Amino acid sequence: MKQILVLSGKGGTGKTTVAASLIALAEAGAAAGGKSVVCADCDVDAPNLHLIHGGHGIVTKEDYYGFEKAKIDPERCTRCGICEPLCRFDAIRNFQVNTLACEGCGVCEAFCPVTDENGRKAIHLEQNVSGTTQLFQQGDWVFSTAELKMGNGASGKLVGQVRKNLYNAMDKQPLAILDGSPGIGCPVIASVTGVDVVLIVTEPTLSGLHDMGRLVDVARQFGAECLVCINRYDLHPGYSEEIAAYCSRLGIPLLARIPYDPAAIEAVNHGEPLVNVPDSPAAAVLRELWVDLQFRLWPTVQA
Repeated sequence: MKQILVLSGKGGTGKTTVAASLIALAEAGAAAGGKSVVCADCDVDAPNLHLIHGGHGIVTKEDYYGFEKAKIDPERCTRCGICEPLCRFDAIRNFQVNTLACEGCGVCEAFCPVTDENGRKAIHLEQNVSGTTQLFQQGDWVFSTAELKMGNGASGKLVGQVRKNLYNAMDKQPLAILDGSPGIGCPVIASVTGVDVVLIVTEPTLSGLHDMGRLVDVARQFGAECLVCINRYDLHPGYSEEIAAYCSRLGIPLLARIPYDPAAIEAVNHGEPLVNVPDSPAAAVLRELWVDLQFRLWPTVQA
């Protein structure tokens, strides 16, 4: 199985717009007798791929348990007040735990003087629902996604569960397209592990160039091949040329320069992939990008 991960060094570059279009093109090819595809949204902090592509078929929804949170048993708490000043996150006030602030470090439990016959403290850590996972299936089509609840950590672990759900549900499909998170944090690291190709979507701005460079460093640490496309390249041709020069210096293929296209807004408003909009200049470039990606993934077949 080949895996394409679509990433961006910063938010707002159009990463999900590109990912949704690539998935739609892959599915259209599969319907015409080409290679079938499965997909996942690994941006668990703010998942939105399902708004453009996905969310149909049979759905399996499950709670996800990540980091533990502190809980006070009011019947056994003696209100000694030891735990409150020990909490470095100010999560304990008036003998109540603010679960949004609690980091599950366990200091409060360790110093609580009240223990029952089973060794359980009056304040203790308990399993906490950190988010939810969803798996959509219809025929050989599989879409995996999840959402992290506000105030919870373990986003990288949740991304790992999203990928695990996808791989467990698929049946020898030769291609997986993953929509990742912006930046270079834990969700990105959990997404990039083991993928074949990282397609970096950047924009012609100084921050776009800077953050793309950080992302290239991370992706290469995990042995993934880096490819780049510039979205809305014509909004600042100067920065687009700087990005092209950067890619040339590092030997990174620059596969596409996608023009600014108001059709992208129209597509998002209608919950459709951009490639579904007729006569869209950006969609035409995305189709060429998909052809190029297939050639790089399966050069002998395409030749």
